This record gives sequence, structure tokens and C-alpha cells, in this order.
Amino acid sequence: MPAHRPNFFYHLHPPSIPQREGSFRYTFGLGGISVLLFLVLAATGLLLTFFYIPTPDHAAASIQVITYQVPFGWLVRNLHYWAAQWMVIVVALHLLRVIFTGAYKLPRRTNYVIGLALLVETLLLNFTGYVLRWDDGTHWALVVGTNLVKSIPLIGDWLYQIIVGGSQIGAATAVRFYGWHLFGLALPALILMVWHGFKVRRDGGIAHQPRVGDHAPRIERGQLVKTETAAALIVLAALILISIVLPAPIGPVADLPSAPDQAQAPWFFLWVQALLRSLPPVVAGILIPIGVLALLIIIPYLIDRRHDGVAVWFNRAGRAAQIIASVIFAALIILTLVELGA
Repeated sequence: MPAHRPNFFYHLHPPSIPQREGSFRYTFGLGGISVLLFLVLAATGLLLTFFYIPTPDHAAASIQVITYQVPFGWLVRNLHYWAAQWMVIVVALHLLRVIFTGAYKLPRRTNYVIGLALLVETLLLNFTGYVLRWDDGTHWALVVGTNLVKSIPLIGDWLYQIIVGGSQIGAATAVRFYGWHLFGLALPALILMVWHGFKVRRDGGIAHQPRVGDHAPRIERGQLVKTETAAALIVLAALILISIVLPAPIGPVADLPSAPDQAQAPWFFLWVQALLRSLPPVVAGILIPIGVLALLIIIPYLIDRRHDGVAVWFNRAGRAAQIIASVIFAALIILTLVELGA
């Protein structure tokens, strides 16, 4: 019998990883789940492009056709929608795991920033995908969201025209958002994800505690692939189940930019909507989000530059970073819940 030759998927993994840091209790599989969800989004998104028509007159109608007339179109669309929602949560949790375990320290600082960029890309992909529904639920995302960009001093009007395709929302806007969704965001996200994975390998694999000698237990590549395959099947089964039980939102065609009786932000930007109730648009929608992102970026460069505490949950060396991340995410969750109850 000829010896088994590892396939390409096997070669994406290192020969072995430390058993402690490779356990589910350490990583919760969040990085791998993020990659899996992105692949689901890419596959379902490709199928949707065959039927979606990116014009104001036909966008919402084409989604109706996908949902009610195309064979299994409802399932493909639901999978795309729920994978996108899950990815926001999983990527955010992955970021918290990295911060709480000190995995952002040298030599992984650059990869930590790439991870933050992927979180921003995930949010913007969800935002543009939300707009592409072009129904009455997208008013806040399109009109209010783009007007926040318009409020930026000096360059606001210029950025607004680049985003919506003109001086006001019109026929070019749907095509422009379609282009942003596919090529301005999804393609760069793919590049960043590949770079992120390459950096993990080049920086020594998963962040782990330094050890003397090579006697620490390790997980071999074959076992790692089997575990990841089982986890992927479980996640896919759960995703298919929720896609069957809970359909993606779909509403009547929007009369944009006319506002409906009640416009609400997508759930992942409800905290911005809450801030807009009491702060100027440029502060609530631009300065605070940029400030939060900048604060997270400088964690490994200014706030915690120590080399100890890597791969230790809630390590003392990273206490300041952990407090900052906890306060930020707690504030976002509280603002979101307040807005949901408003």
C-alpha cells in the first residue's frame, strides 16, 4: 500500500502545535470559525450575484425573486445573511480572546492590527450588504450612514460622492454600493485574511508560552485537521438549521431617500444611533468610532509593551489592555441594549 500523502489542506497547518494553546478551551476555535464563515459568505454571495440586479428599481424585486422563485434561493440568501451576522460576533470575540490572552505582543503586533482591520472590514461588508437589500429597512444605513460621512469637515462632500456615486442618492448608488461590497471590501478582506494566516505561521504559530526544551505535549497535524473538520461540520449544521428556521429580513421596496415612519440602524451600529441622540453627527458617527479603533490599535505599541504574559488568560502584564477592551465592549453592548429598548 502506498504511503498516505498529505493534501494541500494539510499543508496549510503546521506539523504540530502546543497542546495547551491548541485546545478548544484556549482559543474556542474562533479564528477557524471566522475563516469558515467567510468561505460560506463567498460561496453564497457568488450564487446570489447570478440573480441580484444592483439598480434602485430592481434590487429589492430581485431579492424577492431569489427568495420566492429561485430553487433553494431562500436557503442561499438565509445562509448568506446569518453567516454575516455570526461573523461580526465571532470576529469580535476573537479580538477579545487575543487581548485577554496577551496574544498581541511581539512578534504578533502587526498581525493584531491586521485582525483589527478585518473586524472593520466585516462591519463595513455587513453595512453595504444591508444597503443592497434596498427595502424600507435600509433607510438608516444608506441615508443616515452616508450623511455621517458628509459631516466630516473639508473632505466630507468628496467622500460622500465617492461612496454614493454622486452629489445625492440616486440611480448610481446601488451600483456603487454593489461595487464597494464585492471589490472595495470583500476582495481586500480576502487578501487581509490570507495575510493574517500567513503571519500566524511566520510568527511561530499560535501564541504560546515560552518553554525550555521540546517536551511539552503537542497536537499533530492530522489530529488537528480532524478536529477542525468536526468543528466545521457542527458550525455548518447549526448555520443551516438557523437558516431554515429564521428567514433573513425582507421588506417592501424603499422610497429612498424619503424616510419611513421609523428608521433604525442595523444591530451592529445601534450604538452609533444611540450616540447620535445626544451628540453631534461628526462626533458620534466619526470621531468616537475612530477614537475607539485608535485606542485598540495602540495597545501593543504604547499600553502594553511587555513580553511576559503571552498565552495566559487575564495575565497581569496585560491588565491595562484588558480593562480598556472590557470597558469599550461593555459600553458598546450597553448602548446597543439601550437603543433596542428605546
